[in-house]
Amino acid sequence: MSAPTLSPAAEGAAPLVVVRGVSKVYERGRERIEVLHRVDLDIPKGDFLALMGPSGSGKSTLLNMIAGLDLPTEGALSVAGRRIDRMSATELARWRAANVGFVFQFYNLLPALSAHKNVELPLLLTRLSAARRRRHAAIALELVGLADRATHKPSELSGGQQQRVAIARAIVSDPTLLVCDEPTGDLDRHSAEEVLTLLQRLNREFGKTMIMVTHDPKAAEFARHILHLDKGTLVEQTEPASPDPA
Repeated sequence: MSAPTLSPAAEGAAPLVVVRGVSKVYERGRERIEVLHRVDLDIPKGDFLALMGPSGSGKSTLLNMIAGLDLPTEGALSVAGRRIDRMSATELARWRAANVGFVFQFYNLLPALSAHKNVELPLLLTRLSAARRRRHAAIALELVGLADRATHKPSELSGGQQQRVAIARAIVSDPTLLVCDEPTGDLDRHSAEEVLTLLQRLNREFGKTMIMVTHDPKAAEFARHILHLDKGTLVEQTEPASPDPA
């Protein structure tokens, strides 16, 4: 087994995410398609990691497994010391709700609900009182700069504003990990930079650990570290053109 890829910020610190010898194989009839091949990876707490690679390289599959949406065919995967690859589907659903915030390319907001109600949705699975749910959602919207749009429905917001509402929803339960799959893929350049600057701020000022899949080199520059995948294998680690300050 090759030495795991380790971000410089992680040296001397216990990693939050540990991936060891992870492979993923899909079977289509008699055909076996290996999407990931024996991947080793450490991600420290507080990192902002961008995963890049061509379509079909396995980056979204790796992201989904770290987020508990999929399981490896072989290998071990731990987050905060817990072996999520050994969890049942019910345990994984419970773990995701408590530990992972999701930001997707398409915002997945409910069109009939206000921004505030969309952000509050994950908290309906908790034991928080209605008053505390409202307060948490208001704080999350304030953090993403949309306190004045709380009563607006998605159709009344720009694409960039809708993605910021989605980010507020992702962070409202204070997750251990924030996973972002092409979060700027449906945005113009100006809106994309606003969203990426927000993600960078959540990482720098609030210590949120983030993993972002992107095709866009300019988006990747907002991360602290960049890893490249090709044909299911980690092939290269690079630093952003404008490195995050220490």
